[in-house]
Amino acid sequence: MFSLTRTVSNVAKTAVRCKHDLPKLPYDYAALEPVICREIMELHHQKHHQTYVNNLNAAEEQLAEAQQKKDVTKIISLAPALRFNGGGHINHSIFWQNLSPEKTQPSNDLKCAIEAQFGSLEAMKKELTTLTVAVQGSGWGWLGYNKKTNQLQLAALPNQDPLEGSTGLVPLFGIDVWEHAYYLQYKNVRPSYVEAIWDIANWKDISNRYAAAAKK
Repeated sequence: MFSLTRTVSNVAKTAVRCKHDLPKLPYDYAALEPVICREIMELHHQKHHQTYVNNLNAAEEQLAEAQQKKDVTKIISLAPALRFNGGGHINHSIFWQNLSPEKTQPSNDLKCAIEAQFGSLEAMKKELTTLTVAVQGSGWGWLGYNKKTNQLQLAALPNQDPLEGSTGLVPLFGIDVWEHAYYLQYKNVRPSYVEAIWDIANWKDISNRYAAAAKK
């Protein structure tokens, strides 16, 4: 596991060099219907993700000021805000790209890797679905790539903990199971949302992330 201090240190190196911005969606807010409705997408993107961006920028400004003053106590106190809001920004920026209204399929390389690791694509989906549904409270389920073992690996993390900064795994596909991601449409039935999201998985994006991770 990567330490929190290391995560904060990495953020500190790039603090306030530039402001973080809310990324534009690569599709219309209604494009993912009926799996995810327009109202959820608007609230999720415009309100929730924007809040992470705003709070991350504010935390980095405070960090830069604390570093200038060599205020170690203040620097340490900013760690939770940087992790939470930085993770929220990182995770959601991946999430939007991971979804698509177009039907796509895994690349041959990714499909072979999935079959070698899990037996079949459907078996991987089932395993990640089960893992993600079981997240207690709010968090994420991930398909990641382990650069040390050169294998695919599943993980579930709480809150907005970033996958790579928390586990070292390169994020390929993430499923957001914060209530704001599904509750307006699926109510309290999280399994239905997680199972449905596979219908809009952007396998082209996931495959590209796998190819890039496997080359490193």
